[in-house]
Amino acid sequence: MARRDCGLSPGLHECQEEDKEFKDGQGERASPGGCASREEDGGALVDFAGIPISELKNRDVLRALTAEANGWEPGVVSAEVLRAQEEWEAVDTIQPDAESWDSSDQPGQLISFGEALQHLQTLDLSSFKRIQPTVRRTGLAALRHCLFGPPKLHQGLREERDLVLTIAQCGLDSQDPVHGRVLQTIYKKLTGSKLDCALRGDHWEDLGFQGANPATDLRGAGFLALLHLLYLVMDAKTLLMAQEIFRLSRHHIQQFPFCLMSVNVTRITIQALREECLSRECNRQQKVIAVVNSFYAATFLRLAHVWRTQQKTISDSGFVLKDLEALAKKSPRRLLKTLESYLARASKGQASLLAQKCPGPQAPPSTDLTFTGVCDLQPHSSEGAGLI
Repeated sequence: MARRDCGLSPGLHECQEEDKEFKDGQGERASPGGCASREEDGGALVDFAGIPISELKNRDVLRALTAEANGWEPGVVSAEVLRAQEEWEAVDTIQPDAESWDSSDQPGQLISFGEALQHLQTLDLSSFKRIQPTVRRTGLAALRHCLFGPPKLHQGLREERDLVLTIAQCGLDSQDPVHGRVLQTIYKKLTGSKLDCALRGDHWEDLGFQGANPATDLRGAGFLALLHLLYLVMDAKTLLMAQEIFRLSRHHIQQFPFCLMSVNVTRITIQALREECLSRECNRQQKVIAVVNSFYAATFLRLAHVWRTQQKTISDSGFVLKDLEALAKKSPRRLLKTLESYLARASKGQASLLAQKCPGPQAPPSTDLTFTGVCDLQPHSSEGAGLI
């Protein structure tokens, strides 16, 4: 093939002359021992040292590398090469999992309680059924509540209360990246992991969910249960408490499903809010969400204290939750004061309610355990079984 003269520089003409000499001498160096001889001299690439990149495309070596574009095919293809090619081609056809979250919204980053709440406030929640903010009472119960019950919630706080109860009706949305970040944050804060985790998998059972899909365990508490966990692990004041309770939940004898127990505490909180047990405190602080969060944390702390000091086990879960609900509704201020005292001592590094270390090694959750939720225990029941 004739070479066109495009006004190449003298240096490039010299390269062309070297190329010609190289081609003329190829026949002499094509002997079986030629390759070894060239390796002893420093390798074949030494011949191309100092040659401009734009000129290398005219060389046979780069032509061989791009031969596929010119229709070149190898004479013999091994089965391993074909298998590897099929696996590589299959990579392009893999579709994203329909259950996964869009990574464009930075799912790997932790999310704060405020950010998650702000996101929920921007959503259209009108599709959820009309909530019943308070418990309906009739007869003597209504009269007694009117005369001796807690005060009514101030009118200006009722919209905030309704938002809390509406969030409790929202489920876990696998198509919402913010929901994914909430779960990822909870997982990372409790386990100390730096890596993201899948939407479904056995790793959620390690945190105390009943199965591989956390969405199935939110019955009766909805997305509010996850918001409460997020508040617990992302607030610097309550993170230590969350970690202490989590360690207690993995005790080899007193173990219990941490997240499942938390969902039940959220359920107690919702019921206390609907029965206006928190109205006096909400009116005093002129807040609802902050009071609800603190009440949830205080109730969870009380549960952990009773569980640890009274040597409770998973078979006692239903009875513990039933007594806890009665106490929480009767003396919410007492629980909040206990929480304040705990947080004050914890900030100073002093002994806390859970300071006594659990003897013995920690153990992963057992699949043979049964857990009774606060809504599952029947009056005068003598059984402690039945999963929520």
